Amino acid sequence: MNLLPWFLFAHILGAIIAFGPTFTFPIIGRLGGMEPQHANFATRVSETIAKVQVTPFAILQGITGLGIVWAGNIDILKTPWLIVGIVLYLVALGYAIFVQTPTVQRVIAMTSGGPPSGPPPAGAPAGPPPELLALIKRIQRGGFLLAGLIIVIVFLMVTKPAF
Repeated sequence: MNLLPWFLFAHILGAIIAFGPTFTFPIIGRLGGMEPQHANFATRVSETIAKVQVTPFAILQGITGLGIVWAGNIDILKTPWLIVGIVLYLVALGYAIFVQTPTVQRVIAMTSGGPPSGPPPAGAPAGPPPELLALIKRIQRGGFLLAGLIIVIVFLMVTKPAF
């Protein structure tokens, strides 16, 4: 039995399920930022989607990718585009798990009390604390990085460029 079509099907479906939602995170974040009373909820929604859908299916991508290599008898050393794609996948997965996720969790912890009620005390700066704003900027930059890596990986997998 030829398992290659099955691994390929699982790989493509997994990519859609894993990475499609990641392109909605900026929309959710922007809406949360526009309504500070809902910012924590918006961040928790994105974090939950990442935890229960994106990360497990992103890990599955590696497993189904190995299945494609095995079932298709692909010599990885003769496919530089695949080597680059695998390295970028590992970088993206590592960054998402070890940098982006903890940063999002810090934002959730910092905003769990909700926005302050009433005006700030005399002499206190208005708006969110600078540390929170810095974390949000870090998450945004990380999101752009991860989206860019996903786009490059998909490009490599679809076009299989010779270089």
